[in-house]
This record gives sequence, C-alpha cells and structure tokens, in this order.
Amino acid sequence: MAAVAATAATKGNGGGSGRAGAAGEGSGTRKKKGPGPVATAYLVIYNVVMTAGWLVIAVGLVRAYLAKGSYHSLYYSIEKPLKFFQTGALLEILHCAIGIVPSSVVLTSFQVMSRVFLIWAVTHSVKEVQSEDSVLLFVIAWTITEIIRYSFYTFSLLNHLPYIIKWARYTLFIVLYPMGVTGELLTIYAALPSVRQAGLYSISLPNKYNFSFDYYAFLILVMISYIPLFPQLYFHMIHQRRKILSRTEEHKKFD
Repeated sequence: MAAVAATAATKGNGGGSGRAGAAGEGSGTRKKKGPGPVATAYLVIYNVVMTAGWLVIAVGLVRAYLAKGSYHSLYYSIEKPLKFFQTGALLEILHCAIGIVPSSVVLTSFQVMSRVFLIWAVTHSVKEVQSEDSVLLFVIAWTITEIIRYSFYTFSLLNHLPYIIKWARYTLFIVLYPMGVTGELLTIYAALPSVRQAGLYSISLPNKYNFSFDYYAFLILVMISYIPLFPQLYFHMIHQRRKILSRTEEHKKFD
C-alpha cells in the first residue's frame, strides 16, 4: 500500500503524498499539450476546492490544539473534512480515465486508493487507533503535502507557478515523506491487536464460497511492503528534486 510512499513516487512529490492525478506534472516542468479550455477550467476549480479543503483541515487542527492545549486526539476535530477531501481525491482516477490528465489510470488508482484504504479500512474501522498520536503524524504530513500539491497544480494550470511553491513541492518531502510513512506504519501496527481480536474483515472457512481471508495477515503484508518501497522511492524523489530545481536555476541564470 505505502500511502505516502506510492503517492510520492512518480512526481518527485513533496511529502509522501502527491498523486498522478489532479493536473499533471508536466505543466510545471516541460511543455506538453494541455487539456482544453473547459477541462482546464474544471481542473482549476477542482484544485482550488481541494486546496481550500486541506486548508480547512489545517486550520481545524490548529484551532483544536489551541482550544485543548494538547496535540492528543486531534483527529476527532478534523475527522469529517479529512474523510471528505481525501475521498474526493478519487476523482483524480476519473481525470486520468477520461484523458484530461496525462497520467496512468492504474498507478493513480493505486496511489489514491492506498490513502483511502488507510482512512476508511484502518483509521475509521478500528476506533481504538483514532486517539493514537501516529494518526496525527500522518495527517499533518498529508495536510501540508496536499496544500502544496494542489496549489502547485492550480498555478501550473494558470501558467503562473511561483518558485516558492515549486521549491516547497520538491523540498519539504525530505521531512514530510518519512514523517508520513512513520505515522502510517505506527497506525497500522496499533490497529493489529484490535483487528485480530475482532476478526475484522476476515473470512474463515468453512463457507459456501470455499474462500478465506485474514485481514490481520493482510495488514502485516502491507507493512512489509514499505521496506522495499521507502528507500527506492525516497531516493527517486531526491533525484527528481535535483533535476527539476537545477533546471529552474539554469532558466533563471539564462533569463
């Protein structure tokens, strides 16, 4: 699954969490034929709404922290908007499928669904983990990443990308990516005892379909999948950062 890991990979993402989805990476780095005017207008609106949504989550976290004076259990203060806007990213799969975004449908589906899985099949389904500090860890990483990512797409579509946003997208992942991955892993790990005790989403034999599924074992496999993914994707992102930001510096010197 590797929600942060996979979402980062294809775009040299700023934190564990960008996808192939909303506007297409090429708009910020090389000339490509973009979507038509109607599709562009729609994508601008979509990205503005998503930017605003993640800003709402960020403000909600800050307000809850100031009100409580503690960072524990802040998840409950932003649970609804987090579920809404993260699930709203499913539209990015549709964007790829109908061709208004030049990205792989399969890869985008995997990237989006990995986060939706973590939100609904782990954090929502296992109530015991919702008060874990690890949830706040990945929520903060996702929130900062998505504000930057959707802002990046919006300005790219408008052909006016501030350097600070480009720099943030290709720099802050250095901290946000490990932070998000750590939060995800710890959250899944914290869910394991409850999943095993309740037999959550597991199917045991005998049954008329002669099929069994152990959700507990599946979650362990998900955690193991991070081991090969994390270093490979992290260093890929480092390489992307050097290539894209150095190219920007060259353009500045040339201009």
